[in-house]
Amino acid sequence: MGDPLERLGLEVAAASVGVDSRIKGDLCMEIDPPSRENLATADDWRKALNKVVPAVVVLRTTACRAFDTESAAASYATGFVVDKRRGIILTNRHVVKPGPVVAEAMFLNREEVPVHPIYRDPVHDFGFFRYDPSAIQFLSYEEIPLAPEVACVGLEIRVVGNDSGEKVSILAGTLARLDRDAPHYKKDGYNDFNTFYVQAASGTKGGSSGSPVIDWQGRAVALNAGSKSSSASAFFLPLERVVRALSFIQKGSETYESKWKTVSIPRGTLQVTFLHKGFDETRRLGLQSETEQIVRHASPASETGMLVVDSVVPGGPGYKHLEPGDVLVCVNGEVITQFLKLESLLDDSVKENVELEIERGGTSKKLVLLVQDLHSITPDYFFEVSGAVIHPLSYQQARNFCFHCGLVYVAEPGYMLFRAGVPRHAIMKKIAGEEISCIEELISVLAKLSRVARVPLEYISYMDRHRRKSVLITVDCHEWYAPPQIYTCDDSTGLWIARPAFQPDSLFLSSGFKDIGNLAGQPVSLPEEHACVGRVHQDNNKELAGGITSMETNNEDVSEYASHHNASNGGLKKRRLEEDLSANGSVVNDFSLNETRETKLEKSMQDEVLMDNQGATAAAANASVAERVIEPTLVMFEVHVPPACMLDGVHSQHFFGTGVIIHHSQDIGLVAVDKNTVAISASDVMLSFAAFPVEIPGEVVFLHPVHNYALISYDPSALGPVGASVVCAAELLPEPALHRGDSVYLVGLSRSLQATSRKSVVTNPCAALNIGSADCPRYRATNMEVIELDTDFGSAFSGVLTDEQGRVQAIWGSFSTQLKFGCNTSEDHQFVRGIPIYAISQVLDKILSGANGPPLLINGVKRPMPLVRILEVELCPTLLSKARSFGLSDDWIQSFVKKDLVRRQVLRVKGCLAGSKAENLLEQGDMVLAINKEPVTCFRDIENACQALDTVYTNDGKLHMTIFRQGQEIDLFVGTDVRDGNGTTHAINWCGCIVQDPHPAVRALGFLPEEGHGVYVTRWCHGSPVHRYGLYALQWIVEVNGKPIPNLDAFVDVTKELKHGEFVRVRTVHLNGKPRVLTLKQDLHYWPTWEMRFDPDTAIWHRNVIKGLDFTTV
Repeated sequence: MGDPLERLGLEVAAASVGVDSRIKGDLCMEIDPPSRENLATADDWRKALNKVVPAVVVLRTTACRAFDTESAAASYATGFVVDKRRGIILTNRHVVKPGPVVAEAMFLNREEVPVHPIYRDPVHDFGFFRYDPSAIQFLSYEEIPLAPEVACVGLEIRVVGNDSGEKVSILAGTLARLDRDAPHYKKDGYNDFNTFYVQAASGTKGGSSGSPVIDWQGRAVALNAGSKSSSASAFFLPLERVVRALSFIQKGSETYESKWKTVSIPRGTLQVTFLHKGFDETRRLGLQSETEQIVRHASPASETGMLVVDSVVPGGPGYKHLEPGDVLVCVNGEVITQFLKLESLLDDSVKENVELEIERGGTSKKLVLLVQDLHSITPDYFFEVSGAVIHPLSYQQARNFCFHCGLVYVAEPGYMLFRAGVPRHAIMKKIAGEEISCIEELISVLAKLSRVARVPLEYISYMDRHRRKSVLITVDCHEWYAPPQIYTCDDSTGLWIARPAFQPDSLFLSSGFKDIGNLAGQPVSLPEEHACVGRVHQDNNKELAGGITSMETNNEDVSEYASHHNASNGGLKKRRLEEDLSANGSVVNDFSLNETRETKLEKSMQDEVLMDNQGATAAAANASVAERVIEPTLVMFEVHVPPACMLDGVHSQHFFGTGVIIHHSQDIGLVAVDKNTVAISASDVMLSFAAFPVEIPGEVVFLHPVHNYALISYDPSALGPVGASVVCAAELLPEPALHRGDSVYLVGLSRSLQATSRKSVVTNPCAALNIGSADCPRYRATNMEVIELDTDFGSAFSGVLTDEQGRVQAIWGSFSTQLKFGCNTSEDHQFVRGIPIYAISQVLDKILSGANGPPLLINGVKRPMPLVRILEVELCPTLLSKARSFGLSDDWIQSFVKKDLVRRQVLRVKGCLAGSKAENLLEQGDMVLAINKEPVTCFRDIENACQALDTVYTNDGKLHMTIFRQGQEIDLFVGTDVRDGNGTTHAINWCGCIVQDPHPAVRALGFLPEEGHGVYVTRWCHGSPVHRYGLYALQWIVEVNGKPIPNLDAFVDVTKELKHGEFVRVRTVHLNGKPRVLTLKQDLHYWPTWEMRFDPDTAIWHRNVIKGLDFTTV
């Protein structure tokens, strides 16, 4: 980690203020007499700044996808015009980005113009954007000349730029050093090397990356790049190599052209990092005194040291020839002590041999090395699959990690790899039993896999480089993401062009992906320059579309605040996957996918397996009867939610929990589990059975709209004959209800699938829940009574409550809540309580007997699913003693006591769900006295009354309610709402935000915009247009270009008409009721408009493109 005092702040383009960075090496201050250049007057500086400031621009950049050293992000930075005629802007490499970027430049008078990248140096921190000079019509400005030769110690300078997010800041300073080591920012990110940096105490901060460092004559003497967060020190890049690159670019075109002519800028490398060490240090490394004298004689008198090898990249030209500690003496017979001379010589010798003379431990050696083309090891294309960005390992990261260039590098794991536990920066080595050394080999293997295939993957991490880690990856069952694609950089346009990665007839595509569009007939092999030879070859190309890398629910840009990324707390079940999720670090065969092997095993092992599974628990000395009976019915859940479909405010991507089998037959198996384990239907569910060692997928078939449980189906045939025979369903005991003092057995599973149980006593069988709304509204249990015990296994243990015979009386389920500390701090927590089995039993009976709801395909058979009639009102119990104080009469109090001696309560209205049929009839504070003249004392009374309406066809689904309001009894006929168990089944991704109909947790806040329900923004993506322009989550879109948006269908109709690159005016209303109008620019190239729909006829989530570009697959 290094000394905290040596931390740098890399002003990354967006440079949200406060990016944390690190640097090694102490700073020294060299004080020289002021030069004659510093005799400038205040009037001289005023004239210079008047000339410079109009040429300095604010760059608003968006890295559309993670690539190489950079993450997807939106940010602000600075640039300045260096060629007005051709429209060229100079800024930092970390602003131009190594991957796909969309950017705009805003000039001093607020004129905005699109800019496109034309060059980013593979090593040094500079790059160029181009713009159309004719687009700037109302500003007079001149280009800023580059004068690297002017830089000297003591020179007074000004840094002009977008410092700390301000449009124009002018910071003063004095150059203190010209020979500072290149700052080291991150161990796994971009770092400059093989160059000196200029140091000054100018105090620049985030947003000033790319600012010109000017002298009093208005000349740029350096380029602002980074700063030290613990002091005012700033670091500037010398401009010698910038001037060379600019001259090459200028030779390519005399004026601005809409399609830029790509220019090759020769860059050579030995894949060796040098450091400049003082002569004392080189002598300690073994430099001979004779050699030192030769070097000093051949060098200027001001020379203080020599270049020493710091690191060598494996597989590079210098590998096994040069070693750390080698002192460079000569190159091609010329003494070299400066980075600039060394780089100039290498750049002029690309693909040629150079002769190096070094000294190693006092021994002189001569080497002949081939200079490699630096661009050939700089990736300019990537492969995108299931949201993952994969490309050849770049020189930058190969140097950071000490790996070969060109290996299969995971820049962003996306969904499929994240689900398997593959981290960012991983190097993929083997998949499905085949070694892979390049992207083409990976594509070849994946093209042979079909949907739901599970295959082993081996990878290594730079954090644990000496051991391979093995995981299982699962090909997406549903169409969560676009078909796999290859993106290649086109420097003539600044765009990354997409094309299909697989042939149209590949198994991967034939399994369900359909959105191939106009690309279906295009070739899919990698270009010749991308062929597999262990590293990326010369003139490679880069980038991506249609995927989602990371999602946020915050209503602010997390780059300016703490980023939670759906992080989970340490004690919760919603844990993010670590690098290796396998229990032993090894891959276990999946029985359900290895039918041939399973069939062979069945004949020889059937008796043994049956005996083991039936007798294992019985052999345990302390196992209760309830534990032995219930263990074969328990199932461990592992649930993953795709980032592309994080709907309904779900707060994590990964959940664990225990469920119980409530039905098991030849055709269908059903498991009940809490909704803090299976929160939404757009999930991938894996089931592990306690009775038999197998893991199979499950499908969400029913999410109760009120109660905290979900029903998951599985295919019993996937268990095989042996598994199907030992797995069984639990016996449910809905009646009689549990009472205080009853003894129950709490039985559940540990993470190792071992049954655990204890005998407990019911302390409260009817505890009413009161869970507040989270900052980002999500499902919360309301109108529920739960069971409390005297002892349990803690808040992370779920299971079932049974009687002594093992009959299930309740699910011991997990509930999600949020603890709030002050106004701005909150923390997710969970607790466990018992959920009475009666509600589950009622729905199960309707599914098996044939409900009257819409059909759903389950295991190939369409089954009608039940509808649930509910009163969409949030209620809370009030003690009768409190009710008396509100004026409730003694007659009603006596009737409540007579009906229910235990509860002694009356239900009071806490709020109505916005848009419900009860919204305008019931008011907050109303006491519900009776329904159909029958006193109401608990939530179940209202549920029973709602269910009774389904047998009566003359009341229009209304409850005859007697309420007590402000001292008066009122009779009302209140409408009820009918809901299915599908949850949200339709969502749209527009400009990088996920919009949906307002879900119940949002409507429970009691507010919908006056314009109608609108469409609710539930998530947003990093690097998207909504990130760039600030359309974040937790708000409704009610108008687009003045057209009202009452629902999703209207939203689709409006967005279909929007064109690529068109600015759109959007009116929103936040959860707090505040309206807002903003504009954003639609980007269909990287962010097409698409929708996700659940099809009950196929039980598959389908991805359909609403609006995209013809030449891009989305």
